[in-house]
Amino acid sequence: MYLKRFVAIAWMGVAGLSGLTGCAPLIVGGAVVATSVALDRRTAGAQVDDQAIQLKVRTAFNEQLGDQAHINVNSYNRRVLLTGEVPDEAQRQRAAQLAKEVENVRGVYNELQVMPASGYSQRSRDTWITGKVRSQILATENLPSKSLQVTTEQEVVYLQGLVTPREAEAATQAARTVSGVRKVVRMFELISEQELQKTLAEREARAAQSASAFQESGGPNQ
Repeated sequence: MYLKRFVAIAWMGVAGLSGLTGCAPLIVGGAVVATSVALDRRTAGAQVDDQAIQLKVRTAFNEQLGDQAHINVNSYNRRVLLTGEVPDEAQRQRAAQLAKEVENVRGVYNELQVMPASGYSQRSRDTWITGKVRSQILATENLPSKSLQVTTEQEVVYLQGLVTPREAEAATQAARTVSGVRKVVRMFELISEQELQKTLAEREARAAQSASAFQESGGPNQ
């Protein structure tokens, strides 16, 4: 009963804050943790860093590269994936260097292509493919959808995530079944089944501890 009350209160708090901020919030040190944060295998700190990294890299590109390049920036567990099109090799290398210089970046996957920027039609198709791949992953049993990131550029699907080899193969096969996908590029961080079980057990213990502390405090002031 107490646990149900805790979950209900947490959900109401998340829903209310999400309506204001447009994203799932995390109250560090408190009882309320957004669902997407709780289910993501990255640490809360890594998730916050990824958001900051993406913003900083995009800002650097806007300031240093101008509007000649079309570059998508996606950070997962502090590893940055760059996709899109640039006018020449010099800008391709410059983009990678700018990303590497951002605080907390652990690595950069430079998948930029030297070619004219894609048009609206291509980008719309890529967005459609990304949505279909995500749907296919959600429909696949025993896949941690919250721990998988999907990016599509020129009909090439890039998969990032913190997964086991078994999950990596299942996610790859799910993406390959989607119509229009030319290629699937795997950029996973692999963990063993033992590491996964240890991580899940630790998170369950922390969640139980937070719930217990919340109950003992009497919940929010009425």
